[in-house]
Order: sequence, then C-alpha cells, then structure tokens
Amino acid sequence: MPEPERHIEIVPDRDRPSAYTIKIDGTDQSYVDLDDPRRLEFDYVQRIADVIDAYGEPGAPQRFVHVGGAALTVPRYVAATRPRSAQVVLEPDEQVTAMVREELPLPRHSGIKVRPVDGRTGIAALRDDFAEIVVVDAFDGARIPADLGTAEFFAELARVVVPEGLVLLNLADKAPFPYVRRVVRGVCDSFAQAMISAEPATLKGRRFGNVLVVASQRPLPWEALARRAASSPFPYRVMPYRDVVEKLAAKTPFTDEDSERSPAPPGGATFFS
Repeated sequence: MPEPERHIEIVPDRDRPSAYTIKIDGTDQSYVDLDDPRRLEFDYVQRIADVIDAYGEPGAPQRFVHVGGAALTVPRYVAATRPRSAQVVLEPDEQVTAMVREELPLPRHSGIKVRPVDGRTGIAALRDDFAEIVVVDAFDGARIPADLGTAEFFAELARVVVPEGLVLLNLADKAPFPYVRRVVRGVCDSFAQAMISAEPATLKGRRFGNVLVVASQRPLPWEALARRAASSPFPYRVMPYRDVVEKLAAKTPFTDEDSERSPAPPGGATFFS
C-alpha cells in the first residue's frame, strides 16, 4: 500500500522577502534566507554553525556529510562561510528536494550534492574516513527516526569520519532526557570525546527542546564554544565530556533491535532544521 503523500508548504517570511520556512505536515522543518544564508533563524542551527566555525582553520573548505536536508539550511551556510567545501546531503524525501530545487534554488557552484537515500543507507555506502564533519539533523515529521539513534549507527559514523573530525547530532527531548541519555551512551561508546549544548531552559527541564551532541576521537573545543555561547544571540550552555558522561549517559544505548524514535514534542509542531 503506497504511503500517503506528505503536505509540504514553502511559506514566505512576511518581514524578509528573500526568506522562507518549509512546513511538512504542519511542522516547521527549515528556515532559509536566500539572500543571506549566514542568517540563521533557529537557535540550535546557530549552535551547529558555531561548532562548524570553530573547527580547523576559519573559512577553509572541509568535506561534509549531512544526514537530513529539507531546505538545506546548514549546507547553504557552509557554502557561504567555507567556499569550495564538498558536501553530500542524504535526503530520502525526493518530493521535498524537488520543491526546494525549484522554489529555493541553490547558488551556482555551491558544492552541494543531494542523494535520495536515507541516512543509514547513505552512510553505509561511504568509504572509511570520507568526511571531516558529519551533521545528523533528520526528522520524520516531528520525530527522529529510530535507526538514527543506535549504537550500530554511531559505529558507522565513527568509521566514516576522520579521527580528528566531528559528528554533530541534533536531538529533541525533555528532562530527565530518557531518549537523549540512551543516544549519548551510544555516542560515548563509539567516540572518545563528546560535548552537549542546549538552552538553559531545556537543560533545567522547563521545556522540550533541541539538544546538540558533538563527538570526536580528539579533544573538542568546548571552552571556546562556551565563550561563544555567552555572547550568542541565542544564549546556551555547553557541557564538556566529563559532565556528559556523569550526568547524561545512560547505562545502555539503543541498538538496532531495541530502538525508539525521539519523543513527540508537546503541543504538536515545533522548529527543527
């Protein structure tokens, strides 16, 4: 039986004629400003950008893989801030990609290539040490697919990213973080270092929100990011590896045989990518 067609809208920003929001089945999935791809509307996307900016030489091209595409907000940001970067986007929803290409076209020579495959399939097909940065920001509606939170998936990410590279995971949960804790355990089992950033209200359990996990086999620049967080237009907190392990890592990770989607946000639609 064929799956029902998804309801996709590209909604103009009434205050900025060059900016648009993609809504899928009522959930705001992406915001992009075609004239200024450095302008990031969602707080957690700015946190992703902060990590990318802090990696290696400023402005130097890097090899990226993005799991999840939608309006390609982060790939557009990378193309603007790190020109000549090679970027592969794994986005299984061909209907969304076709609409974005037609109505929100990419700039010429962006270096962005979209492959119509899901994250697990696309990552499995990549060679060892393929990428320097992998960004996992994929939702099915308002929830993260179960197969993107397992120990087996993180082992594949560790194979695909270079040892000094970064993996960024956008998660969604509310304290006491039953979903995030098990994902973090799986990340820590495959990577030597991890850090977390989130809004203070999310960490204190006052609201459901996005939790960004960053992992690597090498030490992470959490102190530099903590300083950046203090001056960010979207204030957030950064937790280093020690605190992540002590406070947020569960005893057991999700596995392919025992996995769950992320919890649904209360009240329905929210912002994601």
